This record gives sequence, C-alpha cells and structure tokens, in this order.
Amino acid sequence: MNPQEASRVAGSVLDEVGGAVIARRRFLATVLTGVVAGGHVLLEDVPGTGKTLTARSLAGALGLSFKRIQFTPDLLPGDITGSNVYDEATGGFDFAPGPIFANIVLADEINRAPPKTQAALLEAMGESQVSVDGETHPLPEPFFVIATQNPVDQEGTFGLPEAQRDRFTVKTAIGYPDRDGERELLDRRADRSASIPTVSRVTDDEQVTALRQVPERVRVSEPVRDYVVDLGRATREDRRVDVGVSPRGIQHLFEVARAFAAVQGREYVVPDDVKRMLRPVFTHRLVLTADAEIEGVGPGDVIESVADSVPVPSGE
Repeated sequence: MNPQEASRVAGSVLDEVGGAVIARRRFLATVLTGVVAGGHVLLEDVPGTGKTLTARSLAGALGLSFKRIQFTPDLLPGDITGSNVYDEATGGFDFAPGPIFANIVLADEINRAPPKTQAALLEAMGESQVSVDGETHPLPEPFFVIATQNPVDQEGTFGLPEAQRDRFTVKTAIGYPDRDGERELLDRRADRSASIPTVSRVTDDEQVTALRQVPERVRVSEPVRDYVVDLGRATREDRRVDVGVSPRGIQHLFEVARAFAAVQGREYVVPDDVKRMLRPVFTHRLVLTADAEIEGVGPGDVIESVADSVPVPSGE
C-alpha cells in the first residue's frame, strides 16, 4: 500500500465513522493518525461526548475485534490479562484469555483503577504481549488501546503515572458538538423507530496492518528531523516545566508526523505536519512546576510557546 492508497482508505474510514459519531473530523483524523502510527490513544473529556461510541465505531469501520474494559477501583490485573484456570478433566491449568485479547481495547475511565491494575496495561501497550504466571502470551495483531478519562471528576481516581502516560502516542478530546450536531442528536433520540446509524466495515485486519506500515516509507528530511528533536528539547528548557518530553515522546512525534503525511497521501513530511500533531503528542507528557500551576499555566500554553520559539525549517 502506498500513501495515495492509504489516504483513500483513511478517508473512507473517517467518512464511515463520521456518519455515526457526531464529532469534528479533525478529532477523528487525530485518533486515526495515532492508530496508523502504530500507537495508542488517550481520550480525555467530560462524560456524554461520545468517547465510547468513537472507539466502537472505529473498530467497526476497520473490521477489527473490539473489547471494552470498564476500569473500577476493584478491578484486578487478572481481570484484564486473563488467568490460568484449573481443568478437572486434565488435572492441569489452562490459560483463559482476558478482554485484553482483542485488536482494539477500550480502557474506559482508566484512571478509576488502582496503579497495580493500570500497570497491567504497560506490557501490553509496550510489547503487544502479556505475561501470566511466568508465561508470555502474544496479543492479536494489530493491537492498540483507546483509553478514556474524565478531566473534571477526580474523586476516587488514580492519576496515570508518567510512565503510563508516555505509552500513549496521542492524547485528544472530542469536545462538545456544534449546534447542528446537538440538534441531530435530539432528532435521533426523538425518532426511536428510525434505525440507529451503523458503521460498515471498510477494511480488515490485513489492510489495517498494511496501512500501519505505510509511514515507514514516508521521507523525513534532515532539517525536519532536527526540528522534531529541537521541539522536544525545548520543553525541557522551559522554566515552567518540571519534567519535559522524553526521548520516547520525540520518537512518537516523528512517527505521528509520518503517519499524518501518509493519511494526507504524501510520501514526505513537511513542518506543518509536525506542528499539526505537536499538541496531541506532547501535551500529556509535560509535568509542570507547582508555581506554573498556581499561575494557571497549562501544558497547552507551554506547547504554544515552544512552537513559537523553535525556528521552522523551510521546505520538506
């Protein structure tokens, strides 16, 4: 599959998902770009905006298996990964796979589970495998996690540790729909006899795997590579930042910029691709100083300053 074919497939997927989810196409494109980049996506938004529907619709359009895990304070690691179950017939233990064994896993309200349970996702997200009782079990291919969390109701939650946040390639928010979108939601609600918008399969697992390989063939010039590195390093030099973007974060920006170019049908990355994906890739990786938080400074403010301070290369 070449970038032109990838762009056509991506456009068809976005059209299909957009028919079921009332959301901005830019948001849907960001989620799909994270998937094409081979990464995982964190959705942070208030309840009722369609985060779960987005994940389910994306799985349907991509033709992939889907599992939803509701994270709660009493959720155990084995509830995610699975466990060995005693078989009376054989007198041995057989592995019973958990819900993590799917192509797309929705980790709903991930910050409501304790850190030990959150950590059960680390190996899966980093290595596409899980280990149970010393035995390793590979996860389906392709595999990626879409996690959600509520930014306003923090009672009874456990903030994601830095190592966990760093595993997510992009973080984005669906936001409230515009007036026409909310009116359409009312129309759907009023006419219960009408069929609920469904999502048809556009691709299959083999095509999705091929789609995720396309960015590897997208060119990134030396000046643009320097630009990516300089942006990441600039976050560490900002006085308002306690912990800046990690080397993994810089690599993720590189990968996502290539994926975005591929989705646009191009065989090369331009600086605007990097700037377009800067906020989704970097924002959740920053840890601000206490003074910055007291002053009301947010990660987005730092990202904006970094984007303005680092010289943009010309051309590809």
